[in-house]
Amino acid sequence: MGQGPRWQGQQRRIGLTGGIATGKSTVGRLLEAEGLPVLDADQYAREALAPGSPGAAAVLERFGDAVRTSGTGPECPTIDRGALGSIVFSNPTDKRWLEQLVHPLVRQRFELALAELAAESTVVLMIPLLFEAGLQELCSEIWLVDCD
Repeated sequence: MGQGPRWQGQQRRIGLTGGIATGKSTVGRLLEAEGLPVLDADQYAREALAPGSPGAAAVLERFGDAVRTSGTGPECPTIDRGALGSIVFSNPTDKRWLEQLVHPLVRQRFELALAELAAESTVVLMIPLLFEAGLQELCSEIWLVDCD
């Protein structure tokens, strides 16, 4: 695992990855409790599709009512993440489209956060799709969390 270039700078950047429900968040919380800043790709992906964001507008334009929630209020309509997941996980073309939308936005958020944390000696990047998103180059080392 871990093909491709890695971060060579002074800062130690731990790429924390693993499959669904393997304990990444638990390890992230433990590292955070030790005083390490933890950056979360899932949080950045949610922000990329937040109500009113360009990412949300693009998803609603492509998938329309199939993923649009109903309701009232300043944040409606929003994306029904479950419906979106059902679509993209059953259609490779739609999944690829969504990844091409979200992955660059997530990368941009990581780069901004890392610039803000440049004085930190160590930063943890919690990224479930580390290799799939091509984000391993942001990390000096990679920790894989796994469990039975």
